[in-house]
Amino acid sequence: MSTGPTAPVPASKRLPRRLTQLYGGLLLYGASSALLVRSGLGLEPWNVLHQGLAERTGVSMGVVLTVVGAFVLLLWIPLRQRPGLGTVSNVLVIGAAMDATLAGVPDAHGWAARGAFLVAGIVLNGAATGLYIATRFGPGPRDGLMTGLNRRTGASVRLVRTAVEVTVVATGFALGGTVGVGTLLYAVTIGPLAQLFLRVFAVPAASGGSTVVAGGQPRAAILRR
Repeated sequence: MSTGPTAPVPASKRLPRRLTQLYGGLLLYGASSALLVRSGLGLEPWNVLHQGLAERTGVSMGVVLTVVGAFVLLLWIPLRQRPGLGTVSNVLVIGAAMDATLAGVPDAHGWAARGAFLVAGIVLNGAATGLYIATRFGPGPRDGLMTGLNRRTGASVRLVRTAVEVTVVATGFALGGTVGVGTLLYAVTIGPLAQLFLRVFAVPAASGGSTVVAGGQPRAAILRR
């Protein structure tokens, strides 16, 4: 008995999985980012800025994240970027998930607990990134900003990302955001982790039609909050 290649999955059957992955990934992203906050050992670049703004304004980090995401999304207009369902959901879901987790998880005390929170936060963040991006429902607002600047300026994505993230880290640190070993560890591990989980959570090809909304190159769109 011979076996042929795996038959493509009908688009109508892929959609429930894609939506589940999308929102599961966004919820996990917010929760994992909250673990990094509770570790006290350093945050991912954009959350250094969000924490600094939260410290200065007295508003929760989740609310700041949402407001900054909405503002960045407005910057897509002159860059002629097209948002997708994932882009808008990114703005609305991650901040709420972060605040909910921060409300239920206390600060870690002792190096063992802080290290565990840090490692768990980074690994789960990588898994969340793979879940979310593999759905191909559109990049997060901050990634869309970077790819838009890449198209408009001709500078490489790496150069644009480095310039933007150095700027947000420096600004966030000046405002009171936490920069530490976790920031460096996140920077060097999130790319490989995201690539690993993109393969793990890849959605099977559709047999006909496409439900992608503003899809893009998933491997070039590793989201940063």
